Amino acid sequence: MQALLYTLAPVLAVVLGAIIASRTKLNPGLVAGLQHLAAGVVFAAAATEILPQVKHEASPSATLIGGAAGVVTMLGLKAFEARFKGPMALLAAIGIDILVDGLVLGLAFVAGEKAGFLLTIALTLEVLFLGLTLTNELAETYRSRLRIIVIVSALALLLPIGALAAVPVATLSPVMVAGFLSFGLMALLYLVTEELLVEAHEKPDTPLISSMFFVGFLALLTLEEIMG
Repeated sequence: MQALLYTLAPVLAVVLGAIIASRTKLNPGLVAGLQHLAAGVVFAAAATEILPQVKHEASPSATLIGGAAGVVTMLGLKAFEARFKGPMALLAAIGIDILVDGLVLGLAFVAGEKAGFLLTIALTLEVLFLGLTLTNELAETYRSRLRIIVIVSALALLLPIGALAAVPVATLSPVMVAGFLSFGLMALLYLVTEELLVEAHEKPDTPLISSMFFVGFLALLTLEEIMG
């Protein structure tokens, strides 16, 4: 139930991203800077909260199997996006992406409340850009701004559904939990390296924009240390 409550933040971020994108066109440099910031925050959450939990169990088999499943899932999603075109394929791909984000957030709460809280911050920034990107893509097909916002908002509800799917994991053995966390770790690393940073580098780049990655990383690292 706690994980479900925390998913309200990223759900609202998706809706907010859709509303902003439907009403205004953001400066590409600003968007790139914020994507670097989000990437840094997500990377810090993965490194400080999920990775230590995986290493704590010291189970190579759980780490390998769970991690491999995470890589296959995310690369499979990328292949799906590349092969199928059109608005329905886009909605399906983004929907799966959001569902996986919800699952990873739920898994973070299995690791601990602090891990869940910090990952909520990270994923809220990430899904904000999903809302922005999806709205811009759908604007090429649908004329009604309200219809687009409704579609994006409906997809955002997959976040709590994904978080719910992680609930049974808490009842499993610690080794199996480590395997699921390894899955979540790979999903987060893919999110940083193959989505946020790739999209950010498609826009004009400057040292200031690049530095936002480290600002995000240090900000979350500092917050994690303050929380103790």
